Amino acid sequence: MQNHPLPRLDETPELRAALLKHCRLQPGDVWQDPMGRHRVGCLDASYSEEVVRLMNGRSATLAIHDPPYNLAAFERRSVSEFVDWCCKWVSNTDSVLGPDASLYVWMGADQTEGFQPLPDFMVMMRETNFRPRSFITMRNQRGYGTQKNWMAVRQELLYYVKGSPAFNVEAEYTNIPKILRGYYKEVNGAVTENLERSKSENIRAGNVWVDIQQVFYRMEENVNGCYAQKPLKSCERIICASSNPGDVIIDFFAHSGSTLLAAEILGRCCVTTDIDPLYCEITIRRLERFRRTRKTGWQNSNPFASEIAQDPELRRFLTGEDTQKDVAPVTNRQQQPLQQQLLFT
Repeated sequence: MQNHPLPRLDETPELRAALLKHCRLQPGDVWQDPMGRHRVGCLDASYSEEVVRLMNGRSATLAIHDPPYNLAAFERRSVSEFVDWCCKWVSNTDSVLGPDASLYVWMGADQTEGFQPLPDFMVMMRETNFRPRSFITMRNQRGYGTQKNWMAVRQELLYYVKGSPAFNVEAEYTNIPKILRGYYKEVNGAVTENLERSKSENIRAGNVWVDIQQVFYRMEENVNGCYAQKPLKSCERIICASSNPGDVIIDFFAHSGSTLLAAEILGRCCVTTDIDPLYCEITIRRLERFRRTRKTGWQNSNPFASEIAQDPELRRFLTGEDTQKDVAPVTNRQQQPLQQQLLFT
């Protein structure tokens, strides 16, 4: 049972309701990392007062956001309503970033819906304090396709800046060897290739990323129940390029906790939030699991494996098991110390 994968939590309301009682945060709560590095809030990033409370006086140098593309607060919205909602959290992001900072936003482009919401979001961003720097495409090794269209194997990442933030070029070299020949040039009468003239054996990451694997169930970093989980390698690349050790990074849509875990690995501080208590809990548990085992996810398990083993309601939902056996209730022996870390401010 402990190895049973969770279905998508955003599409299974009964399972969500059964799991909520195992979450230590409720709407309005903030968890403070006992090691003093990170903060996780169950807050709404579109409300400025909640973002101010989440930051607790800190300012950040980097924001990495992955908003739900067709939803706002888990309700399906029109494109205009979605963009209006985005305008709020972008403004709140601006208010807690320092004068020299970077903003990365994952934004979908549905080719069956006029490539929305990407184009309208980009137009909205023209009215903000952020300047566009790049339009990055991450190639998925797995994708979705039809018999009458090209297979979709991409994710869009928008890169904006304010002021003059750091960009660490040396951190951008990949493991991809230089294999493309051509671009011949005559130097001192001799024709050379681009491979010969470069100082590095590997290519530097451009704005098309082809070396990052989309997360799926066989990968160690997989988090069952989360949809469109961002790969740790993508978060690490952004963090290495656009921040320095000790910097504060913000993420207003924690989801599976990839940004926070990458910040932990790379020696940064992460302040993150999610409106859903389940994703807040998963984010905290993922950090705790990494610190305890050095594992980055739940490849052969799931974040609530121990609760499922003890909770007949969860077992019945996931497997249809109809057991009359008395099962000991989930205890608070692990949750109690963590409750003391909550900040009810």
